[in-house]
Amino acid sequence: MKINKKITKKKIKRWLSFFCGLFCFSFAFTFILAPNNLVFGGVTGLSIVFKELFNFNTSLFVLVVSSCLLVISFIVLGKEKTAGSVLGTLLLPVFLELTVLLYNHIELEEIDPILATIFGGFLGGVGIGLIYKAGFTTGGTDIINQILHKYFKLSLGNAMFITDTIIVTSSIFVFGFTQFMYAILVLYIMTTMTDRVIIGIGNSKAFYIVTEKTEEVKKFIVDTMGSGVTIMNAIGGYSKENQKVLFCVIKTRQYYILKEGISKIDNDAFFVVCDAYEVSGGE
Repeated sequence: MKINKKITKKKIKRWLSFFCGLFCFSFAFTFILAPNNLVFGGVTGLSIVFKELFNFNTSLFVLVVSSCLLVISFIVLGKEKTAGSVLGTLLLPVFLELTVLLYNHIELEEIDPILATIFGGFLGGVGIGLIYKAGFTTGGTDIINQILHKYFKLSLGNAMFITDTIIVTSSIFVFGFTQFMYAILVLYIMTTMTDRVIIGIGNSKAFYIVTEKTEEVKKFIVDTMGSGVTIMNAIGGYSKENQKVLFCVIKTRQYYILKEGISKIDNDAFFVVCDAYEVSGGE
């Protein structure tokens, strides 16, 4: 009975984190980022550019583009990797539209660009961090990043850098160089806050994993996470038996994905996670 209560409490906490994250990000986008033309990356950032050029509805743009990418993900990446993006893809436009309705009924004074950059990046990063920490994604360019990782052997971090750089750079031609500089600051603040919310203060996490399913976990880390793995021989202090210890370093934002992946493969696996403050080489 106690176990069921713990599981229920964990699920409620996870869903609350997900919905709070969606609202926080949508609020930052609708009330701060979009009105100040701060293009921060991703499909939502790109929607600001298309609204300026073609007067597209941002919520509808996000829904259509993200849904198309979801279909591509299902075809290219498969059902399993697409499943985690479905809910976020469908609900984000809903939350964006709800905050637009709220925005239309509230009169706000003009926000200083520096304050908009700081608070927009902060709130947006907290929102995305809560979504990732709950084990969900908002789809969009995350799907493109996974495709680049799979077919061009880029790390997810490098793939994300490429896609966001292209989107943010596009703002130069639409809003000018000054807005582009503000957008870079927003992107930096947002990614920093996302990492801080997910777990800890390090930019990377080091995993030490002891599992009976060494090969399956190793394959998951290499194929899904795009990270290298070191296998070390060890002896159990109590059992005195020979064991294999997997060691890998991943980006902080990938923490929850690896944690859940290990649990699905081997629910009895033992692992320790540490902050990795400096990582050099290995890619």
